[in-house]
Amino acid sequence: MRIRSEKEAYILTPRCAVQGSKWQIRNGLFNMAVVVTFFRTALRFFREADMILLIFTLISTIYGVILINSITKNFSTAAGGQTSVQIGAIVIGIIFFILFSYIDIDIIADKSRFLFLFSLMMISTLMLWGVGDEDVGRRAWLRFFNIGIQPAEITKVPFIIIIARMITSSKELKTFNSFMSILQIFVVFAVMFVFVLIISQDMGTALVYFGILVIMLFAGGIKLRWLAIGAVVLVASTPLIWESVLNEKQRERILGPFAPDLVDPTRTGVLWQPDQSIEAIATGGFLGQGLGNGRLTQSPGRIPAQHTDFILSAAGEELGFVGCIVIIALLVILISRCVYVGLKSNNPLGMLVCIGIAGMLITQTVMNLGMALGIMPVIGITLPFFSYGGSSIVTCFAAMGIVSGIKMRPKPVRFRTV
Repeated sequence: MRIRSEKEAYILTPRCAVQGSKWQIRNGLFNMAVVVTFFRTALRFFREADMILLIFTLISTIYGVILINSITKNFSTAAGGQTSVQIGAIVIGIIFFILFSYIDIDIIADKSRFLFLFSLMMISTLMLWGVGDEDVGRRAWLRFFNIGIQPAEITKVPFIIIIARMITSSKELKTFNSFMSILQIFVVFAVMFVFVLIISQDMGTALVYFGILVIMLFAGGIKLRWLAIGAVVLVASTPLIWESVLNEKQRERILGPFAPDLVDPTRTGVLWQPDQSIEAIATGGFLGQGLGNGRLTQSPGRIPAQHTDFILSAAGEELGFVGCIVIIALLVILISRCVYVGLKSNNPLGMLVCIGIAGMLITQTVMNLGMALGIMPVIGITLPFFSYGGSSIVTCFAAMGIVSGIKMRPKPVRFRTV
């Protein structure tokens, strides 16, 4: 049969073949649209996101991986693997940074009640499945196979958003310094603080919540009389917390730096860890003994928790004073950037969230450095971005993503008259 024209060829073509070709065209156009959308989104991210924040976050975490690898390379097979886990957490963290850069913090803050319930539920799971350090009774982690999740670490960011929303809402109503507004904020903090302290026995993380609250209240413009009243309440409640909440080991750790002869005269108990950390830092001198050559760092178990709470000692011994200064400089840059973005934000809520995140980093940094230098109690707190810990790394990246998102978005309509 001879086909005389294209029209005749189309008529003689089977219907399924014509439909199939149309489907292929539509599918091709759809795929092209997806690719174009992806590239436009990526271009917008690189153009509008806070790349300074992302770059210094990556530099800090990579520095941490180098230290962790040096510390753990002599561990047994059963105890090793921290380097790969940390790298995996960084990859997940980068994804969270990107996702949170596109999340409108104002919309999330409107769900602050759900955030509060979510936080309490997360921490409450520790009552059933919590695991941790048996010597201090801490059960701060949920463990799934070889993966550990620290709920109180994750709920720091929701806590910051909740407090920021409460301060912002009361300032809109011009009731921020009223008794009821301060009381509501205090109740929310007290519930979170007690949940973390009693359920997980994680005193370090609980104190980070306290540091966040104080810094955010200052940024919000609280009157000094409320801080004075809060100080009185804190002093009055200290005996109750000391006797009823803290266990013997925790009390010894708190008293250690201030009454060493009373608590640990032989310095083989609670003071062993900070003493070894100080010796490692002092041994490193100005330039250190070289990566992988630290005598104490390369002796497994010589400094307990060196890859988590005492990672500064590894930097001090192997990279010296210079290595420690680089860590501090990177943290100062990240904290300063959070404050800068917050102050430049036209969104009162965004400003408070940025200050709250900076407060989180400040509190953890001061506490961690104080432990490593033996001038603060050893209460278990990681150095942000540097210490080993998937929950800590992912939380820090997510927090930085929120700051990046605040930089990307203009002032919401509802705040343009505030």
